[in-house]
Amino acid sequence: MSSESLEAVRNVGYETPSPIQAAFIPVAVKGGDVIGQARTGTGKTAAFTLPLLEQIDFSTAYPQAIVLVPTRELCEQVAQECRRLSSNRPCRTAVIVGGRPLRDQIHDLERGVHVVIGTPGRVIDLISRRVLHLDRVKVVVLDEADRMLDIGFRPDIEKILRRCPAERQTMLLSATVPPPVERLAQRYMRNPDNIDLSSDGVAVDTIDQYYVTVDDDRKFGALVRILQLERPNQVLVFTRTKRGSDKLYHRFARKLGNVAMMHGDLQQSVRERTLQKFRDGKLRMLIATDVVGRGIDVSTVSHIINYDIPEYHDDYVHRVGRTGRLSSSEKGVAITLVTKEQGELLTAIEMRINKMLPEYDLRGFEAFRAGPARKHVEPQRQVTHEIDFPEFSDLSVA
Repeated sequence: MSSESLEAVRNVGYETPSPIQAAFIPVAVKGGDVIGQARTGTGKTAAFTLPLLEQIDFSTAYPQAIVLVPTRELCEQVAQECRRLSSNRPCRTAVIVGGRPLRDQIHDLERGVHVVIGTPGRVIDLISRRVLHLDRVKVVVLDEADRMLDIGFRPDIEKILRRCPAERQTMLLSATVPPPVERLAQRYMRNPDNIDLSSDGVAVDTIDQYYVTVDDDRKFGALVRILQLERPNQVLVFTRTKRGSDKLYHRFARKLGNVAMMHGDLQQSVRERTLQKFRDGKLRMLIATDVVGRGIDVSTVSHIINYDIPEYHDDYVHRVGRTGRLSSSEKGVAITLVTKEQGELLTAIEMRINKMLPEYDLRGFEAFRAGPARKHVEPQRQVTHEIDFPEFSDLSVA
C-alpha cells in the first residue's frame, strides 16, 4: 500500500489487520478481481476500501469507483469508513440512496466525486437521468452481495455492471456465496481470486449461540424471560415481518422508554435517528427486520435474539453477525426462538454453521402449555447481572 494509506490506517488507530483484511488486501491492491467471503463484523469494509483508494487519481474529480450495497444504513457506514481512511487525501464521496432529497445527490455528483456509494435502485435512477456516468469507473465493489440478490437487486446490479468499462477491477464481498452469487461472479468477474474465511461457519469463538423451544403463543413471555436473565447491554431483536416488528415494539413501548424499531416502511430520517440513538447507547433494545438489519453495525450490541427464526439459514449468519463484533472485547450471545413445527429450520441452520446449538434454560418460565416433559440443557455461559438493566426486572409478560 501507499504511504498515504499506511498513514491513514495509523491515524484511524488500526494496529493489527483482521483475518479478512490480512488475506484480502494484498491480493486486491494488485488490481485483479477478488471475492471475499467472511462473516459480517470482521472488517470487510476496510478490506475493500483501502485497495479501492489506491486506484483513484485524485487530481481530477469524476466517478472512478462505485460501491453497491443493499441498504441505506450500510451506505452510510461504508461512506464513513471511506472518509476516515481517506482523511489525508482530497477524496470526494457521494451517498446515492432513496429516501433522501434527489436534488442534493445530483448536486454532489455535478460538483465532482471520486467514489459513489449507493443502493442499486437509486444508482439506476441517476444513470437514467444522465447525471451519473460510469464510463471511467476503475473499481466496482459489490458489498453484501448475497443480500442484494435476496431482496431482488440482481437486474439493477447487472444493468450497472454493463454500464461500467470491461477493463475494471471488481471486488465482491459477502458473508455467504450461494449459487446466485456464484453465477453473478462467473458472468461479470474475470478469473477472480477467492478469499474464503467462512469455512468454520459463524464465529464460534466470539458468539455463544443457543436456541429455545417454545409454543408460538408464549414467545413474548419467553423473550421477556431471556431479557430478565441476561440483562443485555444492548439487544437487537429480529422479526420476520414489519407487522411483527410493530406489534412487538408496541408491547414493549408501554413499559420501556429505551426501545425502538426499524423496518422498511419507516421514513429514512426516522431510521437514521433511531440508528444514531442506538449507536449512542440511548436505546437498549432495537427491534428490526432483516431489510434494515444489515445496516446495523454497532460494536456494543451484546445480544441478538431471533424472535422469529429466519426462513433461510444464510440470514441467520447475517443476523448473529451483529454481535461479537471485531471491536468488541467480550463474547456476544445469540438466542433463537423455535416452535415445535420449525425444527427443520433449526436443523438447516446447524448444518450451515457446522455446529449443534445447545438449548437455553428458561428457568422459571414454562415454554409449553401441555405435552411431554422438556429436556433442559444448562447453558455453557453463566448469566451475569453486572449490567444494570432494571427495566427488565419488573417487566410483566402479560
